[in-house]
Amino acid sequence: MRRYIEIYSIMLRNSLIRDLSFKANFLLWMVVEILWFCGQIVFFSIIFGNVDHIGDWTKWEVVLLVGTHQIIAQLFQAFFFVNLANIPELVRMGKLDSVLVLPIDSQFAVSTKQFSLDSIINALLGAAVVCVSLSKLSIVPNVLSVFLYVVALGFGIAVHYSIMLGLAAVSFWIIRAQGLVYGYFNFLNIARYPDVIFPWLFRLIFGWVIPVVIIANIPGVLEICAATLFQRQLVSSSGSLLTKAASTATLD
Repeated sequence: MRRYIEIYSIMLRNSLIRDLSFKANFLLWMVVEILWFCGQIVFFSIIFGNVDHIGDWTKWEVVLLVGTHQIIAQLFQAFFFVNLANIPELVRMGKLDSVLVLPIDSQFAVSTKQFSLDSIINALLGAAVVCVSLSKLSIVPNVLSVFLYVVALGFGIAVHYSIMLGLAAVSFWIIRAQGLVYGYFNFLNIARYPDVIFPWLFRLIFGWVIPVVIIANIPGVLEICAATLFQRQLVSSSGSLLTKAASTATLD
């Protein structure tokens, strides 16, 4: 394990050096991603200017969902997307052989070669939006809700990784499989929408067979419900203590 950590740290350093060597490109892509994310927020703001709810989702719950999707998508893009998207090209050009003969795990080698720093910054922007949404919802997360939220984010990234790795592996039978990989990456944007807006058959297919829809919905629901439940229990316990104290004071 220590050996792989050292190898990965070298890959990270090389990626950072490469990104910072082209500062204009780095800043441009970061600005484009930020504008795209802000466009999503504006889109839902326009919708909620005409309606109060989308299904059982309020405005700030949807904003929290969009922020959650931003975190998952950008972390996945930072650590894995570029590497997985390059697999079909490595197969087509015959360059995958040079990776397979390396004295390390082949999947690790093809999955972790490049890293995108700008995506990490955009993921932090998503985290900031989640914090603002929780504030607007008057929700104070507890340790359990934060833990469940982080675990769900990890599962979301793992689902994206598994599906895209499977699509990239199709390149062994199809000459150009990059269209499938990039097509899925664009398709995963539906995860930022509340699942209630989709027909039941669509939710069945893309919630269980190809679990794209639930990737951001589950972490968002966990964060809202777990924190809200904790607050209700806290209020209930405080009310019971105050009632008991008042009764004791009356008896005295």
